[in-house]
Amino acid sequence: MTQMIVDNPNKTKRYKELGPVDISSIKDDILNLSEEYWDIYDPIKPNSFEVFNGTTKHIVFKFISDYDHPFPDIIEYPIWSDWKNKLEPIMKAVTEQYGYSESTFGKVMLAKLRRGAKIGLHEDTPISSAYPHKIHIPISTNPGVKFFIDNLTYHLEVGQAYEVNNRTIHGGANEGDSDRIHLIFCLYDRKLNVVKAEEPESITAQLLQQVRTADAY
Repeated sequence: MTQMIVDNPNKTKRYKELGPVDISSIKDDILNLSEEYWDIYDPIKPNSFEVFNGTTKHIVFKFISDYDHPFPDIIEYPIWSDWKNKLEPIMKAVTEQYGYSESTFGKVMLAKLRRGAKIGLHEDTPISSAYPHKIHIPISTNPGVKFFIDNLTYHLEVGQAYEVNNRTIHGGANEGDSDRIHLIFCLYDRKLNVVKAEEPESITAQLLQQVRTADAY
């Protein structure tokens, strides 16, 4: 049965500057992460899509339980306990301007776009992407990094936060000589159920199977 997509009237139509954000408390911790650390967590990420293969590594802290539900349960990965007190105050400071009395952070991750790599143009079509605000906070960048959305090109600066509408055609390119790292998270204007993932690999397998099943129809 086809589910009705629930549109959020407060979600940006394309791109929105949210203003400055102080990342001084987390910047060095993130920039000093070893390649080995990234390599531990990237293989078990639930967003292991073709568009990211060979271009982008992720460290996923929180994710959704279901791509086909507008308000899915939120899965907390074990690594979130190591980072929650560092990341959550910054996320809350950025999202206070939305004025929501109750809210939930959905997907939370670090994304590293390798130097010389490009994320092809795509749109996030699952129902789960229809409602939440998707927010980017650049941790490191260079002048050669570009963000594409709706045939327009932007450069997202360190020290600023942005909302982007991932339901539109978007992509990215890193034409510089250093990796680009963003903190990316989603915001809902309501409380959602939170589940702790004891076995992240099983959650990843379930979500990827859901994608494969959908592609078969």
